[in-house]
Amino acid sequence: MLKQTDTSVPNIFTVSDGTGETAISIVRAVRVQFDHADIHIERFNKIRRREMLEEILLNARNKKATVVATLVDPELRIFLISRSMQLGVKVVDVLFPLMETVSEQLGRRPSAIPGLLRQLDEGYFKRISAIEYTVRHDDGIISSDLAEADIVLIGVSRTSKTPLSMYLGHKGYKVANIPLVPGIEPPKELENIDQNKIIALIIDPTRLAEIRAARIEALGTDDIGDYADIEKIFEELEWSRKIFKRNKRWPVLDVTGKALEENSVEIEKIILSRFPELMDE
Repeated sequence: MLKQTDTSVPNIFTVSDGTGETAISIVRAVRVQFDHADIHIERFNKIRRREMLEEILLNARNKKATVVATLVDPELRIFLISRSMQLGVKVVDVLFPLMETVSEQLGRRPSAIPGLLRQLDEGYFKRISAIEYTVRHDDGIISSDLAEADIVLIGVSRTSKTPLSMYLGHKGYKVANIPLVPGIEPPKELENIDQNKIIALIIDPTRLAEIRAARIEALGTDDIGDYADIEKIFEELEWSRKIFKRNKRWPVLDVTGKALEENSVEIEKIILSRFPELMDE
């Protein structure tokens, strides 16, 4: 268990699957620029498993620490990026931007890197790009590149849009998710993209009420209006179904009682049947 530190002092975690000397050197070089300001540094070396990263990221969230990473294992790095985004932990990736730039300039992928468990390939870079796109388009964040999405998920609050988006993003799909708010029409931007990319999500009203009640409890507040009221939820879901019926090309997926992986498989089947070229990317 890591001890708590003074919250007024910046916390930096250096994380590496090697010795960590590169990350430590960079942090020290930065500190010099601030007249050797008081910065609390915790060093984590030889990180080789996701479970180790998970513990570090949870500690980083609790201490509001910035993670400075020099991971070269592509699988660990993908996990670090996706999980840190979910937890809201800031990560500074030291190696990847330079590796990507050099790779573009040389016209070939990195290889023969000490400690690399799997050779970096186009699939790796594609997944990183997909994760970054998915995070930028989470929970209704609309931008000019919405048409680049491979999948667009739409549904009322707490229908697994974000977890499904992140899971599919980790698999290499660019995913945007759009929340439906009672009484407000879906954003006009949806009309300008290929409607075959859009998948509507629905859930059992009683189960949705349970999920929302648990969410309210987790937030530690009861000032959420009728967010978890079963009658309002019935109305909200009925309203969303009417919107879905207006859009005949939107398949409706019921996520009730199914694991994240199961719903993900169903979404993939739908999308790949409509866009088989994604299977080859």
